[in-house]
Order: sequence, then structure tokens, then C-alpha cells
Amino acid sequence: MFSKILVANRGEIALRVIRACKEMGVRTVAIYSEPDENSPHVHLADESVCVGPAPSSQSYLNIPSIISAAEITDVDAIHPGYGFLAENAHFAEICESCQIKFIGPSAQSIRGMGDKMAARETVRKLGIPIVPGTQEAIKDKDDALKVAKKIKYPVIIKAAAGGGGRGMRVCHNEVRLVSALMTAQHEAEQAFGNSAVYIEKYIEKPKHIEIQLLADTHGNTTYLYERDCTIQRRHQKLIEEAPSPVVDWKLRKKMGEAAVKLARAVNYVNAGTIEFLLDEDGKFYFIEMNTRVQVEHGVTELITGIDIVKEQIRIAAGERLSIRKQDKIPLRGHAMECRINAEDPFNDFSPSPGKIEKFNLPGGPGVRVDSHAYAGYKVLPYYDSMIGKLMTFGRNRGEAISVMQRALEEFIIEPIKTTIPIHKEIMKNPIFRRGQMYTDFIQRTMGEWTQKGEIK
Repeated sequence: MFSKILVANRGEIALRVIRACKEMGVRTVAIYSEPDENSPHVHLADESVCVGPAPSSQSYLNIPSIISAAEITDVDAIHPGYGFLAENAHFAEICESCQIKFIGPSAQSIRGMGDKMAARETVRKLGIPIVPGTQEAIKDKDDALKVAKKIKYPVIIKAAAGGGGRGMRVCHNEVRLVSALMTAQHEAEQAFGNSAVYIEKYIEKPKHIEIQLLADTHGNTTYLYERDCTIQRRHQKLIEEAPSPVVDWKLRKKMGEAAVKLARAVNYVNAGTIEFLLDEDGKFYFIEMNTRVQVEHGVTELITGIDIVKEQIRIAAGERLSIRKQDKIPLRGHAMECRINAEDPFNDFSPSPGKIEKFNLPGGPGVRVDSHAYAGYKVLPYYDSMIGKLMTFGRNRGEAISVMQRALEEFIIEPIKTTIPIHKEIMKNPIFRRGQMYTDFIQRTMGEWTQKGEIK
């Protein structure tokens, strides 16, 4: 086991990793940007190093500064968390060249699955269903129009190196396609340094289902069942739950085995997630693989009792999975997560940075909160707007929702705007409560509400 790990991240995920390390008896090093000097993860770690000023390009994405911090503190490994450098193959390679273990998959796996078009081709060869679309980057508008005519509208433009909803545009006609193409390419270039985009058939009324994987260096690969991430806004997840209200054991097994098949085919090691779209007929289609721990990993931990972050660390240290037989992995109850973002749901989810003056965390049975915020904390405009993750657990979905409703009432964050009001509204929505929502639920069901601003 490692003696010291550097956590190359900030916020709640940095806290999450540091806490896991403390429980495992592993010392930690926190990195931070200048305005994050008083962030909780800095004080919880055994050591801390400032890696630059506020802009992430000069701090949390500054590979030379992070490697220097790792070398001067003499760490054995680096945990990247999610976001920032978590899926940066170059960073993984540099860690290895410096004799520092990267707690994640190999650079080759990150690169292979990070290129969405290459990943689609790998999946197609394995016989796993993929959404109809292009196998190569779109060259120009004529190429885009030709593809769209073949697979028929609506279509969706996606960034080849994308994620988090950036570089994605849904198009229902030629005019929209032509105008959206350049916008998507520009957004992809700005976000990922790669303007390549491809086109897929847009599946209407889908559910977004993902399979959590764990794989060690001894040939053991398991899936920790599925998460339902259907509630989204602008292709970014807002609510996640496990298990999915629409997936039965037969479908669960089929999707899980497909995910394991893919992971083994690309020699994948560590934690990862295979994402699928599930259509109204119960058919699933591969969309991408995330080669890191997910924001929503906590709901899977609640229903399985498996600590995914600790598993990541053990795998990187060369140990075997704690549970290696698929039929021995428990599935109990139901878990739900609401992402609490510093965003104004009444103003198109625009960011709401500022100082938190009043902060009251919910508690009680069945409640877990992963957050780095506190009264007096300043939500900075430089980074992701997520303040924390509110998770609840119940014996069934109805109970998990009831606990969530109670917890949301207790959760007070003032005076900045947050997503708490829309979460309250979603929890009492009959379509959501029946589990009949689709990925456009927010636009179709909540759009009028967010514009009227009726809920306080």
C-alpha cells in the first residue's frame, strides 16, 4: 500500500479522497490555487502545496507545478479525482515516467476511450449496440448534411473528445445543423483543445443509464450495477439514482455483461463507467466510457456497500478487488443524489458565485452529504459551480424520495442562488415519482416553471 498520495483536485472530491486515505492509514498531500488556500481539503490533508493562481490553467491543470509538488513532498501516487486532469492521458504518462503511480487507468485506456469515435468503433467490433452515426470526424457542412440525410433527423452533434455536455447540439433540420456545426466545433476547441465533432442519430425520449465498473490487475472485472442519470439540463446531470426504476434483473445483467466485455477488450484497469442510452423499447446503445471515478459514485456505494475510492487506491497498489465474484456483490435498497449547484434555476441555470452566509446541512437517517462548503465560504467563479452532493438512502425508491424531500427542506444555503428549489419541485413531480422521465424532462416538464419562477 502507498505511504503518501497527492490529491490533484479541489472541492468535495478532494475531501472524499483524503478521507478515504485517512481511513486506510495513508498520508495525503493537497494542492490548491491561491484563492483556495482556506478550502477544507487543504486543512484536512497532512501536507499542502500551492500550485498557482486562480485560473485552473495555471493551477489545477498546471502539470509541471503538480508534478513538482508531488516530487518535493515525495509521494508514491497521485489521485486525480474527476474533472481537471482525471482523463488526461498525457498527465498519466508523465506520472508514470516520474515513477509516481497514477490512480486510474493506463494512458492507453484513457486515450482509447477518450476518443469517442475510436471508442465507438471498438464497441461496434465487439457487437455491442451503438447509436447510428459517423465513424469519422465531420469535415464540413456538406459532409454533415449528407450524414444527417442518411440517418434522418433529429441528429446530435458531439465533440470527439467531449464530455459534460460541451460541444453538443441537437438539430431537427438542415438550417439548425449548419448553424450548430460551427458553434459545436468552436466550443469543443475551447473546452478540449480539439475541434473534431461527429454526428449521431438523436434518440428521442431516452433514459441515460450507466454501469459502474471495477477492474484490477489480476484479471478480475465486475460491475456494480447501474445508475439512472436521466434527469439532466443541457446534457449535464442534475439527479442520479441507483438502481434505475426501469431496469429489471434481465436487462441489468445484459448491460453489465456488455460493459465488462468492453472493459476486458481494452485491458481496462481501475474504476470506470460505461454510459448507455435506453430507448422506449428497452434497447440500449453505447454512448461513451468515462475513465475515472464519477461525481455520482456515492449512490452506488450506498446500494452495494463498496467504497469505490478505496477500491481505486487498492487496485493502483496492485491489490485484488475486495469482491471478485459478480454474484456476491450486494444490491440493497435505493439511493438518490441531487447535485447542489450554485446556479439560478430561474435564470437558465446561470452561475451564482458569491459568499455563503447561512449554511445548514441536513442530517438524520438515510442522509449523506459530500460538500466542501460552509458558512463564510466563497463560491469562486473560476471553477465548477457544484457546492455539494445530497444523497439519500431508503429501503425502496419511494422511501429514498421521501428522505430526499425532507433533507432538501433542511438544506439551507443563503444568499446565493442554488438548485435546491428545482430539486424540491422535481421530487414531487408525478412523472418523476413514477420513474417515467426522459433526458428532456427539465425542458419539457420544468421549462415553464423555471421561467415563471413560481416556486420559492
